[in-house]
Amino acid sequence: MSFEIPGVLWRRDPRADEVPLVFDSPHSGSEYPADFRFCCSLDLLRTAEDAYVDELYAAAPELGATLIGAVFPRSYLDPNRAADDLDTMHIDGMWPTPLSPSHRTRAGLGLVRRVARPGIPIYDRKLTAAEIMARVERCHTPYHRVLAEACDRAHRKFGAVWHVNCHSMPSERSGKKGGRCADFVLGDRDGTTCAPEFTDFVAWVLRGRGYTVRVNEIYKGVEIVKRQGRPAANRHSLQIEVDRALYMDQKTLEKTRSFGRLQADITSMMEALKGFAKARVEERACAADD
Repeated sequence: MSFEIPGVLWRRDPRADEVPLVFDSPHSGSEYPADFRFCCSLDLLRTAEDAYVDELYAAAPELGATLIGAVFPRSYLDPNRAADDLDTMHIDGMWPTPLSPSHRTRAGLGLVRRVARPGIPIYDRKLTAAEIMARVERCHTPYHRVLAEACDRAHRKFGAVWHVNCHSMPSERSGKKGGRCADFVLGDRDGTTCAPEFTDFVAWVLRGRGYTVRVNEIYKGVEIVKRQGRPAANRHSLQIEVDRALYMDQKTLEKTRSFGRLQADITSMMEALKGFAKARVEERACAADD
């Protein structure tokens, strides 16, 4: 079974024996709404996409997991930001509730982006409060609702859920000393959104496939893992960032020949996570019987 809200999101349900795994790709959307009315070039705007990340994890339903993806682009509205992460400097008119802009918002990269990159504005105007509220209601609210429903369902059925928030990061493989050069960065907000064994297991699997992995370095996780991660309640949420240079040309946004290998390795990681989750559920069941 699958589900979609046209122009907003899709959900692909397990096509094998279900396991308590949920994957979501909030930034791979590439359908640009007619009311976006941006003034910068589309090619530049598209560099904000986590292009093809949903495809990298496409095998999740065949392994018994749920996979969710956004259809709208993050530059239109970012579901990985809080709904109050807005700057009044960007709003034409009064906002009806208190706002809490982050440092990213101050730089133009909050819930609704102001810049495509530093110094290059997305709009030649301010957005009205009504425009922004419409985007939140149309995109942000249903995305979080559908994701929460999927995680809630798995938790009710199995007593635990492991959620993976899937992203890609711009490559910094410049060779410069001191620059980040990791294939994957895992983020659990400094150990607050999942049990350490979940983060450690994913890192171990990826390193076993020959990748470099760092944890909570630059990318620690934002709104989505913050909302879903409550390890004390057996709700575990982990953000995974993968270096775009491993699978795509960052200038043309075209897949490279290495895409298939990375996709296969991510599928292997998800297979390992399936075993991890099943083992933890069985341990809980045995402990309950004692």
